[in-house]
Amino acid sequence: MRKAILLRMLLCLAIGILLAAGGSELAFRLQGNTSSRGPQTIELDIPAGTAAIVAQGESVLPASQNFVVGDTLLVHNQDSITHTLGPLVIPSGSSASMKLDRAGNLDYTCSFQPSQYYGLDIQPALSMVTRLEASLVAGLPLGIMLGVYSLLVFPLKPKEKTGQP
Repeated sequence: MRKAILLRMLLCLAIGILLAAGGSELAFRLQGNTSSRGPQTIELDIPAGTAAIVAQGESVLPASQNFVVGDTLLVHNQDSITHTLGPLVIPSGSSASMKLDRAGNLDYTCSFQPSQYYGLDIQPALSMVTRLEASLVAGLPLGIMLGVYSLLVFPLKPKEKTGQP
């Protein structure tokens, strides 16, 4: 009887881990998460005419961007005036860059947004080990619940002993 319970629980644990891993990967892919990549250079182009558009209260660029720790933000200014982004001063027709080496949500002052702020969301890179750990954290309790539930819904029947009368 104990062997049958142990085998059922192990099977349910394996099913729980597989379900959690599959669900986690599906959600990860559907969200379009880009934090499982290595550091790279991300380019931000300030197009010509941005200052005039911003003066009208409109924006030509997204209000924020997502990055991975280690990324380099390279800003190209194609506008006719000098623009700023936090510590960067980017004269017309030139470029400037900054290394993003710490995780966090940063709001830098900038001259190319109507709000005068530009958000940088810097996430640590997700490794395959981190993703597997998350699957185990979700999968183990799920497997235990499935095992207990299976024993309640489909109880094991004790083996009848064949004895001599």
